[in-house]
Amino acid sequence: MIRLLLSAEILKLSKQSKTYYALGAIFLIELLILITAYYQGSTILDLLLDSLKQSFYFEGELLNGNLIMYIVLNSLWFNIPLIIMIITSSIVTDEYTDGTVQTVMLQAVKKSSFMLSKYIIGILFTLFVIVFMMLSTFLLAYTFFGKGDLVVYLNTLNFFESQDAFRRICWAFASGAMAMTFYSVVSITLAIFVKETTKTWILSALFLVITNLLLKIDTGAAFLDHFFFPKLIDTWQQLFYYEIDWRHILLNNAILLLYSFLLAAVGIFVFHKKDIG
Repeated sequence: MIRLLLSAEILKLSKQSKTYYALGAIFLIELLILITAYYQGSTILDLLLDSLKQSFYFEGELLNGNLIMYIVLNSLWFNIPLIIMIITSSIVTDEYTDGTVQTVMLQAVKKSSFMLSKYIIGILFTLFVIVFMMLSTFLLAYTFFGKGDLVVYLNTLNFFESQDAFRRICWAFASGAMAMTFYSVVSITLAIFVKETTKTWILSALFLVITNLLLKIDTGAAFLDHFFFPKLIDTWQQLFYYEIDWRHILLNNAILLLYSFLLAAVGIFVFHKKDIG
């Protein structure tokens, strides 16, 4: 049953124009970053490194594909999750808008299986978006800017050799995919409660804004830093410190995965108890 439901969900998602608009929007964001970097990137780097150039000699081009990849990764703060939340929430809200949810429920389909397929397809779409984003940016960034050492400012300037930078970027995309999966599960769960497309989009955007604001608040409590979900969203960025705390990164992603499972369970439970009418 799940396999049939997933096949139907994939077919519906592939035929919706908004799916391709989302991918196009992500690609456009990448192009804008590349164009901006091409015309203004060197100037920004000169301002950033001006004082250091008086004391150190830099060899090679610091405006390179690895730096572009890192800049694109920073779109995981708001732009990419917002697009993902809009598309994944519509997997549910479109069913209510079109009235197809009542039709499906008249068939021999379990409510739990129906909604589980929604979560699975939402997660699969999210992972597809991250892979698409990573591969397309790699292709564009390395084609037009080439490889090189990476300079990152996180409280201080950190420099990584090209090969090490590439490895860190790949792991950052993997960690970022976990955060994006959490956002997609949140949007689907909100859609179950709200049902209406526009309201769900507004609430999803509000959730995203509040999460980013709470991320910047210093609670001073270690417990909150470990288990409060806004403090886990930036885990991918921890891969750009010199010393990588793998245990902390894996723990953060495991907690985010747990939250995703719990939210999905809540959504399935609520949908199962609701009177579909």
